[in-house]
Amino acid sequence: GWSCAQFADTCSMTVLLEPAGFNIYPLEVLRIRWYWFLCPNCTLPLSFLQPSSYEAVEPLDLEEFLLSQLRSGDLAVMQELGDFPEDDLKVEQVEKECRTVRHSVPEDGLELDPHVRDCVKSYIQPWLLVKSPTLEGLSNDSGRTLTSSDFNLRCLTPDRRVEGLLAFSSHEELDRINQEARYGNRHPELFALYPPADEEDAVEIRPVPDCPKEHTGDRILVRCQAIKFEIDIEPVFATMALYDLKEKKKISENFYFDLNSEHLKNILKPHTPHVDQSTLARSAIFSITYPSPDIYLVIKIEKVLQQGEIGDCADPYMTLRECDSVKNKDKLEKLRGQAETFCQRLGRYRMPFAWATVNIMEVISTATLERDVTDSDSKSSSMERRAQFPRRNSERFNTIDDQFCNVSAFKPATITISTIFKQEGDRLSDEDLLKFLSEIKKTSTPQRRVKTISGSIKLDMSPIHDTPLACLSTELIPLIPVAEKNIRPIKEVLEFPSSEVYVPHNIYRNLLYVYPQRLNFVNRLTSARNISIKMQFMSGEDPGCSLPVIFGKSSGPEFLQEVHTAVTYHNKSPDFYEEVKLALPARLTERHHLLFTFNHISCQQKQNQSGSCETLIGYSWLPIVNNDRLQTGQFCLPIVLERLPVNYSLHTPEVNNPPVKWMEGHKGIFNLEIQAVSSVHTQDNHLERFFTLCHALEGGATFPLRVREEKIPENKLEHELKLSIISLASSRLEPLVLFLHLVLDKLFTLIMQPMVIAGQTANLAQIAFESVVSIVNGLHNSQELIRDQQGRNSLLATYLYWVFRLPDPPRDMQNSRYSTMGRATATTVGSMLLLQSRIRSSSNPDIPAPHSSAEDAEVKSILCKILVDCLSVLLLPKGGCFSPVFVFSVLQQFHEELALQMVVSTGVCRENAYKYAWFFFELLVKSMAQHVSHLEKDSVPRRGRFSDRFKDDITTIVSVVTAEIGEVEQAEKVNISLAFFLYDLLSLMDRGFVFQLVKNYCNQMSAKNLSMPTLISMRLEFLRILCSHEHYLNLSLFFSSPGSAPASPCPSISSQTSSSCSFQEQQRILGLFELSQEFKQQHYLTGLLLTELSAALDMESEGGKVQRKAINAIYSLLCSHDLDNRCVKQEVRAKVAALYLSLVGIIIDSTNYLDFTVSDTRGGKNKPGGTEDDLENVPPINQSVAMAIAGNPFNTLGRNALQGKSVATLAADTSRHLLACFLWVMKNADRSLIQRWTVDMPHSQLNKLLELLTICVSCFEYGVSFDKVSTQALQKSQQAKLQLEEALLGGMGARGEMMKRVGGGLRRMCLGSTMGHRENLRWRKDLTQWRQTNDKQDKTKAELDQEAIISGNLATEANLIVLDLLETIVQAVPLAECKDSVVGGVLRVLLHSLTCNQSSTFLSHTFSSLRALVVKFGDLMFEEEAEQCADLCQKVLQYCSSPVDENRSQACATLYLIMRYSYSNNFSRVKMQVTMSLASLVGKSSDFQEEYLRRSLRTILAYAEEDTEMQNTQLPSQVDELLRNLNSILSDTVKMREFQEDPEMLMDLMYRIAKGYQTSPDLRLTWLQNMAEKHNNRKCYTESAMCLVHAAALVAEYLSMLEDHKYLPIGSVTFQNISTNVLEESAVSDDILSPDEDGVCSGRYFTESGLVGLLEQAAELFSNGSLFETVNEVYKIIIPVLEAHRDFRKLSSTHDKLKRAFDNILLKGHKRMFGTYFRVGFYGAKFGDLDEREFIYKEPGITHLPEISHRLENFYSQCFGEETLVMIKDSTPVDRKQLNPSKAYIQITFVEPFFDDYEMKDRLTNFEKNFNLRRFMYTTPFTKSGRPRGELYEQYKRKTILTTMHAFPYIKTRINVIQKEEFDLTPIEVAIEDMQKKTRELAVATHREQPDAKMLQMLLQGSVGATVNQGPLEVAQVFLNEIPADPKLFRHHNKLRLCFKEFIMRCGEAVEKNKNLITFDQKEYQQELKKNYNRLRENLRPMLERKIPELYKPIIRPRDSFKRLSFRRVQEENS
Repeated sequence: GWSCAQFADTCSMTVLLEPAGFNIYPLEVLRIRWYWFLCPNCTLPLSFLQPSSYEAVEPLDLEEFLLSQLRSGDLAVMQELGDFPEDDLKVEQVEKECRTVRHSVPEDGLELDPHVRDCVKSYIQPWLLVKSPTLEGLSNDSGRTLTSSDFNLRCLTPDRRVEGLLAFSSHEELDRINQEARYGNRHPELFALYPPADEEDAVEIRPVPDCPKEHTGDRILVRCQAIKFEIDIEPVFATMALYDLKEKKKISENFYFDLNSEHLKNILKPHTPHVDQSTLARSAIFSITYPSPDIYLVIKIEKVLQQGEIGDCADPYMTLRECDSVKNKDKLEKLRGQAETFCQRLGRYRMPFAWATVNIMEVISTATLERDVTDSDSKSSSMERRAQFPRRNSERFNTIDDQFCNVSAFKPATITISTIFKQEGDRLSDEDLLKFLSEIKKTSTPQRRVKTISGSIKLDMSPIHDTPLACLSTELIPLIPVAEKNIRPIKEVLEFPSSEVYVPHNIYRNLLYVYPQRLNFVNRLTSARNISIKMQFMSGEDPGCSLPVIFGKSSGPEFLQEVHTAVTYHNKSPDFYEEVKLALPARLTERHHLLFTFNHISCQQKQNQSGSCETLIGYSWLPIVNNDRLQTGQFCLPIVLERLPVNYSLHTPEVNNPPVKWMEGHKGIFNLEIQAVSSVHTQDNHLERFFTLCHALEGGATFPLRVREEKIPENKLEHELKLSIISLASSRLEPLVLFLHLVLDKLFTLIMQPMVIAGQTANLAQIAFESVVSIVNGLHNSQELIRDQQGRNSLLATYLYWVFRLPDPPRDMQNSRYSTMGRATATTVGSMLLLQSRIRSSSNPDIPAPHSSAEDAEVKSILCKILVDCLSVLLLPKGGCFSPVFVFSVLQQFHEELALQMVVSTGVCRENAYKYAWFFFELLVKSMAQHVSHLEKDSVPRRGRFSDRFKDDITTIVSVVTAEIGEVEQAEKVNISLAFFLYDLLSLMDRGFVFQLVKNYCNQMSAKNLSMPTLISMRLEFLRILCSHEHYLNLSLFFSSPGSAPASPCPSISSQTSSSCSFQEQQRILGLFELSQEFKQQHYLTGLLLTELSAALDMESEGGKVQRKAINAIYSLLCSHDLDNRCVKQEVRAKVAALYLSLVGIIIDSTNYLDFTVSDTRGGKNKPGGTEDDLENVPPINQSVAMAIAGNPFNTLGRNALQGKSVATLAADTSRHLLACFLWVMKNADRSLIQRWTVDMPHSQLNKLLELLTICVSCFEYGVSFDKVSTQALQKSQQAKLQLEEALLGGMGARGEMMKRVGGGLRRMCLGSTMGHRENLRWRKDLTQWRQTNDKQDKTKAELDQEAIISGNLATEANLIVLDLLETIVQAVPLAECKDSVVGGVLRVLLHSLTCNQSSTFLSHTFSSLRALVVKFGDLMFEEEAEQCADLCQKVLQYCSSPVDENRSQACATLYLIMRYSYSNNFSRVKMQVTMSLASLVGKSSDFQEEYLRRSLRTILAYAEEDTEMQNTQLPSQVDELLRNLNSILSDTVKMREFQEDPEMLMDLMYRIAKGYQTSPDLRLTWLQNMAEKHNNRKCYTESAMCLVHAAALVAEYLSMLEDHKYLPIGSVTFQNISTNVLEESAVSDDILSPDEDGVCSGRYFTESGLVGLLEQAAELFSNGSLFETVNEVYKIIIPVLEAHRDFRKLSSTHDKLKRAFDNILLKGHKRMFGTYFRVGFYGAKFGDLDEREFIYKEPGITHLPEISHRLENFYSQCFGEETLVMIKDSTPVDRKQLNPSKAYIQITFVEPFFDDYEMKDRLTNFEKNFNLRRFMYTTPFTKSGRPRGELYEQYKRKTILTTMHAFPYIKTRINVIQKEEFDLTPIEVAIEDMQKKTRELAVATHREQPDAKMLQMLLQGSVGATVNQGPLEVAQVFLNEIPADPKLFRHHNKLRLCFKEFIMRCGEAVEKNKNLITFDQKEYQQELKKNYNRLRENLRPMLERKIPELYKPIIRPRDSFKRLSFRRVQEENS
């Protein structure tokens, strides 16, 4: 039932009785229509809660409004959009396109039978289309160009100043100048630049079905070039046809041709009286509907009949050759003579000769592979063909494309067939041929060795797209184009598709094909052996009655009266392969028949015979119609031997009557097959019967009527007709489809017109309607038939669009049985029958009947009384008897009858009628449109076009269909078709009534038990379709919307003094931006659509599908307005935009659903927020933080958090669509209205608006930097004529046109070249060219360039709209209460837009706006918005370094104005901010260009010098000083740029810059942070930490100056324990800089929390760098501060971190690798500053010399070239004189930290030995001879000690060497050092807690091993063997002796230790060691025991330290 279906608003019940028409129903189907309205208390269990605003409101009565309330001004605007009330659908006839020069019609002068007449009429009558008349008003705008934003970036001279910078008299004038500049040269249409939206939501495109055409498959032209045999002696004839081996079927008719020379043709002259041009064809066009890999072209060759078997006749062709002419000359002459004789005598007979074949699919696939792959045209066309394929879902078709090439897209190919098979006389039939083909397929030759004849056949094959000249149809009618001159024709060959083709007949075609197959005379004792059959088509029995309807073969007449089959020599049971094609007469009688005459042909003329060579054998015949039905199929006929009996043609030969002599006793011995290809003969029993009975109704039929075998009397006609109508749906699908148009036409005639049968009026309407429903259902359910994207059966859609017309009134009133006006017989109908026809009852089970009750009984009794009264009034005249002159009213209208049938249908019929409601809807609309076109428009008002009863029916139908819509898949399609129905009704009916239907629909849908997403989705699609109506704007009464602000009582906005407007006025303005009841009522469709959007945004849906749908609907609607030529005028646009003001309100409220990631495309340039800002470890990013990162400075988020509602963010593209809609409204809405709105809105709302604008800016960022668009492409695109095909998706009526012009359909991307170098580009979505992918690889360079230009234009336009709105807001500031916050808010958005990538055009306007802000609100800004001003300075300075002249010149002007307007009271702050901005810009920006910045500084200077007003002030000199300062900073930074790849040099430069800022602590701090960041990036954590420690020390210095707190560090002194270097941060004296001066130390780090933050970061970094001991020192400074602040939470975490640091020391202690150090020296003028300087480099833990060597070598060889750079491989001192001045030298040496003995006492741990290092040492071996190495006695060593300027670790990784000391060691001193080292190593290895056996054994091996070269023994022998002669060496000799003593002792210990460590298997090894040790000890003993006597004399004077003697200081320098 229809629970809660509210059909109308009234609760009344109406019963309608109408006398009109004669729809008489059987009594049992008495129907009365009731409308029941359920009580309001009836409720449904709803599974969701709908917002109250979701109910649809009561619509306005539109017609009434237009008549009474239209204001004159509105009328003018309304008429801009076409004359609105007259928007009917227009009915027009379109002539059918005919392929041939004339329609194919039956021959003239025939009286056609009604069925043929109907068929022919149906095939030639014009199409009837219903179109929208407003199409003409909507011109296509593809030719329009759009003015573009200015992209010509490089047209400015470098130093040009912005003109008129200060040339304005008032603020208003400044605003006006800026506005004019901004509004000039703008894109009028925003959406023309916007990439087309996804079309999956574009439900409003109703596909236009293709115009019905005659079916053709893929067409192939085959041209025969040559048939050559070895000898050429006689004429030969060829036949060509296609066979599908897979289907075992012949798939084309025969094509006959010959290539005989004129001489050979002349021989046959006597037998061919004349030759028609059409028979000279040598080329044929074949059609293939179902390509398969096994399609063969078979060519059969015949010759003139001669004596002998085929083999004998073929023999000369196999044995003789024309080229051996000398040898064979006589033979050939003889053969020619014989051939000529036979031709003259037997020229009319043929014999089989040879055949050949080729698999054309192989040819095609080969040709396709060779074809150039880029041939996209043919691909697309073939894909279109595929789409229209008649059998979409059939299995056979699905397999085709995979294995198989494209039949319509191969390269023309030439085929030469060289294998020609001889025909076998006993294997001629098609079955034999197919066997041969399958053998050929398997083995490439037939298996039974078939003989071949040498020769060749040459064919050309090519695909056909356009019909060539001089083509003939299969009926031989010339095709268009016709050839001018007489050229050889090309024939179209009729296809016999291998499977059914479901395309309705479209032309008159009536052909018959006769195939004689077999004759069996074997049992007959006769001499008949050379048998030929003569065939004739007879119209009577007289010999002269043979008709010339047989199509001729080649080189002869076009039509023949008789034809002969080929003769097989001496064969009594021959097979035949002939195909005889006949043109059937249109009117067939029982006299028409086929006559077969069987003859024996004498090949050799006998002596006594003269004349004829034929001997008659017998006859057979076949009547062509049997019981009015065409005879087709297989037949086996008997043969009559003598003459034919009289009236033989009236019987079939099977009837043995009258008695005649039959061959073989009347047995069937002649087999044949007949096939018809006819668009007249249905060849289906059901259809035939239906048509016959229908025609009987039209009159002229005699009763009893004969239908096949039965006879039907008149009184049975109605019953039989009903049966035939019912059984229509059971007919086979193919014939039903072929005759579909005719069948439906007939059924609709029956629905519309009651019939009079046997004096009774029979109403067939119901049964005909049910038949239509079941046909519609059957066609939809068929797997074989295709549907369009809306699920509509394509055949039905085509019928409705092109074919359907209202049934004609009957032609012949007298003879037809249609009941008409005033027929007296009708009065006998009887009273009750009449009633039935019009009274419909509630007995229909599908209409909800009320529950039975006392009330109902009463209702019924009243009703009955009404009926009886009505009847008596209607039918019974005075006296109570019928009046014979009663005249009925006009015929029932078709649309009324159809609607009635839909309402009263029941059961399955009703279910299907509503399931496929689209069909009946379109049927209704087309018939209503035809009805309206017949009305007198002026006299019939729109409301009176249709009866109230019809409106009630429509209401019921809409309600029932709405009730059918549920959650099922079909529901969506029903929903869409209902929407289209109401869409069409808007053009035909009273629009207030249609709106009422829309309202009922919405409320009925809401009452359903649907999920909210499904409900919104359904309603959205429904409304989207209605809103696509071409008169949607007028229907929405857009002209009555407030296009502009009301003439308010306030003075002008700009006047500062104006008082606020009245409160009511204010509320009214704000109300315009909300979705009010009044708005929804007046602008009905818009209101509904916006309600859906609002509901969708407030709802969560899976994946945001519903939101996307809603937004896309609004978006496509706005697109259509934007690109609608009727909306070009600004005032119209303002009115249209006003229709969507409430959309703005909805969008502002949904800001927090928008996707913020839209701005991620930005290249990370100056995004607010970064590492240095995050002092704390932040938790995962929340929405507002994300917003801040994406660049939303307003923290208006978190609203939802308060409401506790989780919000599904919209996807990025959907957000973008919504924002585009917002921008469109803002662009087109009236400016004064918007301004009033911004003034009146609450502050929180304004903040939301500004937030929304910020998101817009991020979203429409200028994506592609314009440089990437190649300049060539720019030039090319000016000339580019984009000849992309307009592949029209089309749409019905003006909507289609509209959709082409808007986003939903085809989007243009046309290139214009107006306005000099500007690119006027817009999107064009073309089916072939525009691939909407993100995959750049798919697109050509040109396409990418064009996209870049268009998206650039879009970004510019979108941002300019935002800028317009910001200006509107700012100009209203004087009226606002809180000026400062408004100005601040606007400034934030402007700054954000500068952060994003922008186009030059936009930037120039933004800078103008910024300058206006500075001029108007300078003081306010500098005072209140300090932080923003800092940002402003930074952004402007950044653009001063832009390479684009225009941007730079704008930025310079702006920066100068900032200085000028801050001069009076804020100049020091601005100076500071500019200096800081430059510092951070240079430090961070990777793409900053210094030469441009220099140029800008010059330009600013020029501004200052030229500013006449300020010449008497200090401003010019102050500016000059500032710029000089900036320039010096720049110089250092330039070098930084050069050394980007050399980290050490880079850090040196940054260090130097930081040092330069010693006097400005803020900047020094900035640079220290920059350095820290760079170090951190390189993973130099320790250095990074040191930078922060220095920064903290700097802060501490200034804090101690400001306030004296015990717990704070006392300046940098406190930091000494962390690093001695920190002292350099101690502050400069107070007189130079005082911390409380304006703008100094104002950063957030110069606070206690800033200090703690810096130190905590440093501690973290020290920890990362494994310097855990330093972490402790850092926290020692932090803890007092935290204690003073009582910050126990932080104290807790601090102690936790300390614990972790100490744990790490215990754990990792000695395992830490701290750093490796190298001395690097640079030599050569090429190094500039670095020449002859030495540095100590600190590298990571385990760095080997080759690593650092490679790194520096690679870097510097890139700088200077590989030839120039030389790496010095040793560590000897470098002699400058020996170096090549043109080269650069680098020397790298490994160095170790060096400590004096006293230092070693304090440096106990590993950490201490690697921290605070200033001295390093390396050694250089040398000999006196100059070689580095030599024998032991000559080996010297030099020790070099280097001292650095600062201690490591420092804030950089390389430090200058400032001092160098060297000592030389003599050979004996070298030996002492070596022995001490060895001894030490042994002692350590022996006394370890956990000794390492391997390590110990290695050391022992080197010490006591027998074969150690230059081992201890050799050293002793060189230095201890003799006491030295030089007394100076005594002490050394003695020291070495003592060293050896200790050494041998340690060796002994080690050997003993090893003994305890070894395993059992190493015993021998131990013994060996012991033996070697003993040997060494013995060898050394004499030398060790020898003392130098002089040294043991009594001591006279004690010496200080022998150290002074032993080390000679070469250089003594104080550090």
